Amino acid sequence: MEISLGAILTQNTNWTNVEKAIANLKREKVLSPDAILNLPDHELERLIRPAGFYRQKAKRLKTFLTFLQKNYMGNFTNTAPVPTQILRDQLLAINGIGPETADSILLYAMERHVFVVDAYTRRFLSRHNMINEKASYDHIQTLFHQNLPFDSTLFNEYHALIVKLGKIFCKTKPVCQNCPLLHFQTKLSVMRIELSK
Repeated sequence: MEISLGAILTQNTNWTNVEKAIANLKREKVLSPDAILNLPDHELERLIRPAGFYRQKAKRLKTFLTFLQKNYMGNFTNTAPVPTQILRDQLLAINGIGPETADSILLYAMERHVFVVDAYTRRFLSRHNMINEKASYDHIQTLFHQNLPFDSTLFNEYHALIVKLGKIFCKTKPVCQNCPLLHFQTKLSVMRIELSK
């Protein structure tokens, strides 16, 4: 449950702020669908305030949890027989849940074979001329789905590595001279030259 709530809380903020909000929910022992749905709005807003946009996010959390309770008795295990695309469509129909949030819930909370595209992914792909800067979310996701085995563990690892790349090297102001991808590309170019001799 914590992962799915975190996916909603992390919209427009960083994970450090989300951790504070989740810690507040844990401290008050209200980190469950029933407990959150029974909290008065102002109390939920107070607890998740560190995540920013707390009024909006409180509504989104309750809307998501209401959906989960109504359709799956509040338990992700009850989603098991439902095809991934149907679950994704259901999540996207919830107000305030976009593709990245829906796919984060599917991959990390439900262990579905879905690749999550975030700002880091878009940034590194466009800087390496692998996509157009204006490429759609679905187009970028399709690149991964068509070129990697459908494996949630692999998708999870790839996404984690991309996030690390984005935080250390491919920042808003990039640190290209130390980028492992550029070093790898250089080595590949040298190998190609050697092989062509």
